[in-house]
Amino acid sequence: MMTRWMRRGICLAALMGLALVGNSAPAAAADDIVIGFSVALSGPMQAYDGDSTKMVKLFIDQTNAKGGLLGRKLRAFDADTKSDRAEGAKAGLAAVQAGAVLVFATCDYDYGAPAALQAQRAGVISVFLCAEDPKAGILGVGNLSFTASQAAQLQGAVLGEWAATKKGWKTGYVLLDDSIEYDKSVCAGYDWLYPKKGGKIVGRDTFKNGDPSIASQVTRLAAAVRDQKVDNVMLCTYEPGGASAIRQIRAAGITVPILSGSSMDGNYWLAAAPGLTDFYIAVQAAVVGDPRPAVQELAQAFKAKYGALPASQYAFPAYAFMQLWAKAVTEVGTTDPKAVVKKLETFKNVETVLGPRSFSNKLHIQVQQPMMIEEVVNGADKVIDSQDLSEPVPNAVLYRLKK
Repeated sequence: MMTRWMRRGICLAALMGLALVGNSAPAAAADDIVIGFSVALSGPMQAYDGDSTKMVKLFIDQTNAKGGLLGRKLRAFDADTKSDRAEGAKAGLAAVQAGAVLVFATCDYDYGAPAALQAQRAGVISVFLCAEDPKAGILGVGNLSFTASQAAQLQGAVLGEWAATKKGWKTGYVLLDDSIEYDKSVCAGYDWLYPKKGGKIVGRDTFKNGDPSIASQVTRLAAAVRDQKVDNVMLCTYEPGGASAIRQIRAAGITVPILSGSSMDGNYWLAAAPGLTDFYIAVQAAVVGDPRPAVQELAQAFKAKYGALPASQYAFPAYAFMQLWAKAVTEVGTTDPKAVVKKLETFKNVETVLGPRSFSNKLHIQVQQPMMIEEVVNGADKVIDSQDLSEPVPNAVLYRLKK
């Protein structure tokens, strides 16, 4: 007859056996470097997170094919935020608990912050896939947080400098879709640098992305074009309201050049503004026709792996960040977050697939980098130029301290 102690011994042995089996499968996986993705794998934010996540996983595959990093394989861990902020916190915690040394968060600051904050509390690096708000980093999350992208102000500033210095457009008009902070930041960049480069802003107006009609704003713009000789319009907006606004401007017979931020990148919306011409945007990378061979090669590698090119330029920044992170890890010889961040903060104009990038112990976002200028002619877009800022975006503009 089995005694109580014998039964306990057998149960304990069985549990130990299960534990041993669990820990031994597979042995190599325990040494993997885990990259966490607390991002939108479903829901509306997937449109922004999807290609960016795929691009990082392409980097992971390419690195592993070369032997990994520090002699270890990189391994992805996915946690779906479902485009929900509450789920984002859970996804961030799941990535941390999975042993991630780097956690990617959703492209948008508001949606990505819950996951990034979980990483910060755990002492793990977080990276927003493509957020362009300076709060996506030190200011809004903490000292271990970065964004792979650039400040939205950079886009407006680049367009303002390019318009004034290369095109000779000297009379501007600002039309701001004030429904989100991104739009305000793009216009803030234009407001800052366009006048410094010899341009004059003679009028401004606002609208909401969901407005079915902006007839009043278009009427006022038409009057400014006629009476004040406006020769360029800075339109700060995003889809779907952006296409509607452009269509209404052109339908009113206003043919002056329109400038806009990277949120209007991609040709998926051009059918909503038939025959669009004289429309310009600043992008970090052009999916098709980018003059840089490295960007072209990366776009084709993406297509080879996933069957299609990226939908927009927002796929590329996270890959550039991974290049910087891998360089930092290699140089310090560890994935320890504090050591890696300290090294990243020494990087100044370090080359990536998107050109030189820099960090400091005060800024974990790009405030000066070359951008491609794309032009839309007869409903088709192409790269026509590149433009770098003559000076970095100052803090007063970056944090929109000036009203």
